[in-house]
Amino acid sequence: MTSKSQTHGGADSLDLLRAGPGFVLSGLDPESTPGHSGSKSTGAEDLKAGLAQLDEYQERLFAQSRTGASDASILLVLQAMDSAGKGGIVRHVIGAVDPQGVMLTAFKKPTPEELSHDFLWRVRSRVPTPGLIGVFDRSHYEDVLVGKVRSLASDEEIERRYGAINEFEAGLVASGSRVVKVMLHISYDEQRDRLAERLDRPDKHWKYNPGDVDERALWPHYMDAYQTVFERTSTDVAPWYVVPANRKWYARLAVQNLLLETLRDIDPQWPTATFDVEVEKKRLAAT
Repeated sequence: MTSKSQTHGGADSLDLLRAGPGFVLSGLDPESTPGHSGSKSTGAEDLKAGLAQLDEYQERLFAQSRTGASDASILLVLQAMDSAGKGGIVRHVIGAVDPQGVMLTAFKKPTPEELSHDFLWRVRSRVPTPGLIGVFDRSHYEDVLVGKVRSLASDEEIERRYGAINEFEAGLVASGSRVVKVMLHISYDEQRDRLAERLDRPDKHWKYNPGDVDERALWPHYMDAYQTVFERTSTDVAPWYVVPANRKWYARLAVQNLLLETLRDIDPQWPTATFDVEVEKKRLAAT
């Protein structure tokens, strides 16, 4: 799993990690590193090398939008079971670019006001505007995952929501956004180890939520719910990508590559000057 300028793999992440027809979540090993034949150390080197590329592409995307030359944006959706590494992706991948070009939203339990509207109401106001990389740390998919597992909505309503999500995301793409949906896939045992670490370290107690243990009891139901999400909402215009995440370094590198390949496809360019550069040089020199 590397960018095209690197050497430890080279497979296209957009194809390699896509949850296409016939994808079965239980068949993907969370310990695996698809497309990356190197070690943790080479993965760290690849991640570092990709940071500069990601930063430049993001700045081009932002600059291009400020001149009205493009409506392009990216929405990165991060979904996972607790402790799978969403925060690490935000910190180590998204955190490498200029913050003025990022729109981050960490969706929490809906407020009473939000519950009084359709489930997509609070999401629509947080989609990225042209030139930005929007990040959803959890997202509208909570309403079909938790909603299904916890029976917070009827089966008929859950089915309606799948269709509403597909329509919503197709509209985003039609308006110029690229939707990159990522599920970070960790194993049941790995989650236990990560939660145990939070309990063992006082500096991580703030990350621990007793409710996480309650959710673990429903693990098989969540895996089934994710499988249904992939089958219903991994569309041609907004596919799902499933990233094995037991190895944090690999998950970060994989998401970075998904963003890089999406940006290469957009191919944002530095805006051309709308003034005579040479004339302005002379004017400036005369001051």
